[in-house]
Amino acid sequence: MKTELISIGDELLIGQVINTNASWMAQQLNRIGMDVIQITVTSDDNQSIVTTLSEAAQRADIILITGGLGPTNDDITKQTLCDYFNTRLIFNEEAYQNVQTIFKLRGFKVTEVNRKQAEVPENCTIIPNPNGTAPGMWFEKDDKIYVSMPGVPFEMKPMMSDFVIPKLALRFSSDAIIHKTILTQGMGESFLAEKIKHWEDALPPHIKLAYLPQPGIVRLRLSARGNDKQQLQKEMAQHVHQLKFLISDLIYGYDEDTLEEIVGKLLKEKGLTLATAESCTGGYIAHRITSIAGSSAYFKGAVVAYANEIKENILKVNHETLMKFGAVSEQTVSEMAENARQLLNSNYAIATSGIAGPDGGTTEKPVGTIWIAVATPAHTIVQQFHFGDERNRNIVRATATAFNMLRKELVG
Repeated sequence: MKTELISIGDELLIGQVINTNASWMAQQLNRIGMDVIQITVTSDDNQSIVTTLSEAAQRADIILITGGLGPTNDDITKQTLCDYFNTRLIFNEEAYQNVQTIFKLRGFKVTEVNRKQAEVPENCTIIPNPNGTAPGMWFEKDDKIYVSMPGVPFEMKPMMSDFVIPKLALRFSSDAIIHKTILTQGMGESFLAEKIKHWEDALPPHIKLAYLPQPGIVRLRLSARGNDKQQLQKEMAQHVHQLKFLISDLIYGYDEDTLEEIVGKLLKEKGLTLATAESCTGGYIAHRITSIAGSSAYFKGAVVAYANEIKENILKVNHETLMKFGAVSEQTVSEMAENARQLLNSNYAIATSGIAGPDGGTTEKPVGTIWIAVATPAHTIVQQFHFGDERNRNIVRATATAFNMLRKELVG
């Protein structure tokens, strides 16, 4: 069954709000074998919404709509749906009881504006909304299904999970779709594609590979479709095993794993601790570590040594080192890591020093030159990288690379 998602709201079109609803909904639909063929964003305008619905009906069998169901004048979806389906708004007692319950729990009286939330198109089946006052609405016309839901994520998601997805799954049988994402670090997309070309060419027609690069990592997503889910999972495991044999040095995890989570888990399992000394990454490595709940068990702390005087006075980098080799050098970043490990009494330390950009580069040390060091109880590993000239991208790539350097040390 072909499905289209329509998101309504001027706030989406002007970039004020990111359309996270559509990506989440697409994931849920994909799990039950529903193909999302298009995602459309349209404005809070009657004619635009009607046109979008009409065009979607030419492409899709199931049309899921979010947004525009609030109680204020700019929320016009209900009335527009009445126009589209040639019907009228009627008062729904079940929906009104939900409004009363919500207001009672919050200690408020139902206003006339909120009472209108219980008015719904006459030809719809309402979808309960225990988390808000706007009910969802299920329509059927010309063998098409239309479902309208609030744009507020914590109201929409339970409707999808508890009502829409189960009803669609019960009504329509479809092939199983499974995905497996292999996470890699240390090689760019084009070089990686060349390395695994023969493996990719040998994949059967019902298993597709997608390259999903982002700063510092490349995700390889395998997607399989068929009528036997267990057989698909078995095949997928075999292909992943073959890939692991080819690029085991590049794979750091699977699916929703993150490098900071993997590193944190390894440190915790081994009873080891970590500190960071950051210059060009400006504390971003420490931020990523501390975004993980429970990281206090293994993370000692960080020194953001942006200025040379901080490298020298706090991290005790030798003055002669800075004068002779500069802040962006193998010698400086080595001392930063080793001294941070001693200063913060940790087993391991990561240090970064570089030129993130967009300016500050020289012929000898162009923008994107970054040194990363990992100090261990036995030795210090230092590597130089040239990441490019985009500042934020350089910071993210350096962070991912530093985590992977540490991960490789921890796994031996």
